[in-house]
Order: sequence, then C-alpha cells, then structure tokens
Amino acid sequence: MRKLKLQVQTTIDGYMSGANGEMDWMTFQWSDDLAAHVTALTADVDTIVLGRKLAEGFIPHWAAKPESEPQAAIDKMNNTPKVVISNSLTESPWENTVVAGGNLAENINRLKAEPGADIIVYGGGTLVSNLIAEDLIDDLHLFVNPAAIGAGLPVFGSGTKRFDLVSATAFECGVTELHYRPKSA
Repeated sequence: MRKLKLQVQTTIDGYMSGANGEMDWMTFQWSDDLAAHVTALTADVDTIVLGRKLAEGFIPHWAAKPESEPQAAIDKMNNTPKVVISNSLTESPWENTVVAGGNLAENINRLKAEPGADIIVYGGGTLVSNLIAEDLIDDLHLFVNPAAIGAGLPVFGSGTKRFDLVSATAFECGVTELHYRPKSA
C-alpha cells in the first residue's frame, strides 16, 4: 500500500499560517542542504494531494514556471498528477489534476490502495487537520521555521494524537525538519 506523507511548513508554535493567511514568517531562502532533503523526500512521490484553497494558488504558481524556483522542482510540481480534495468543485480547472469530493477517508484510502509510489499532501489547513484527525497520514514531515506568531491556523486540530519521532534534522537556514509517524497502538 502507498504511503501518504505530509510536508508542511510550520512555526515553532505550530501554525501553518497567520490568522489572516500570512506567510511572512516562512524562511523562503532555503539552504542547499534543505533543498536536497526535500528533493529526496519527494523523489518517490507520484501523486500530490491539495485542498481547494491551496490548489488555487499552488497549481497556477508552478504552472507559471517561476524563475526563482529550480527547474527540477518546477518539473516535479507540474508533471506530478494532482488530486484536489473539494466538495465545492465538481471538475478540475487545472491540467493534470482531478477533483475528489465526498468522504475524505474513502478518497484517501482509495488513492493509497492504487498501484504506484508514495503520495504527498501539502495542505491546506483544514485538509491537513482532518487527515491527521482521521489517522490517514503515514509520515508527518514538519518543517519548523524559526519563528513564533502567537496565533493562526494550527497544524493540529483538537483532540490528542501521539506520534513517534523518526528523525530531527537541522538545516543551515535555520529550519528544522521533524519527521514523525503515528504512534502504534
């Protein structure tokens, strides 16, 4: 069965964005060691899962082939099939993208059961917290930025979840990746 990996940027105090969607706390100048780590993390991924709100910015950003991004990253993001989880869209307005509505667990479990490599989810916030709440994520890769913002959109919703630490990796730019797996029962 394919694994669902979460890759998310977060603040030290556990937020994915500020209260109004602010992302100015994020470390945008990645060091070479962080870029290489993310490239390795996504090397065995053949499907990207996004929430509708994130997809609306994410997909057009990469489709525009931003000059600030490495060509390999542009190719990976544009060429990898995407699944947008949405109950408001009925069809995809984007190339190489399908929309999946309805029951979240059924959609994710169906994707995981299909043949192929791993799946990565980037967000958005509601999708991430729902995936965590429903125990659908196999590997959590939290990229903790050296900033605290005090309030915003949390990575984790309410309720207690326990995880086992797989690794912690500090990068030259100040970001630290915490790799967790859901705690075994």
